[in-house]
Amino acid sequence: MEKSFLLMVASILLVGMTLAACAGGASADIVGEWRLVSFGPASSPRDAAGETSINFGADGQMAGNVGCNSFGGEYKVSGMKIEFGPIMSTLMACMDTIGDQESATFAVFANTATFALTGDTLTITSADASMVVVLARK
Repeated sequence: MEKSFLLMVASILLVGMTLAACAGGASADIVGEWRLVSFGPASSPRDAAGETSINFGADGQMAGNVGCNSFGGEYKVSGMKIEFGPIMSTLMACMDTIGDQESATFAVFANTATFALTGDTLTITSADASMVVVLARK
């Protein structure tokens, strides 16, 4: 009887640990290389221009280029929230659409944002829900 009880408790613990691991796995899914698809106001994002790349590393470091300056910084995922550390970037002057694209992306990557991952599309929404950055897995 005692052996059966211990097996049942061990099974329940194993199932619980497996479910917890699966629930936490969604945040790890953002790790990898992405390209910018669209950016700007959540109600009417604009299509991205130029060659872009954003890499979220498993080590909590991110780096990329959304058309003009190279940038990098730290990020931390907790549930469906992503907290960005200060963004460091080169300081080239970025004009017109590329400049707007970079400014909007950096604005979303300020402080804490929420994200949704649907297949190979990652949508990051600013804390006040007014701006979005939509990325596609490369």
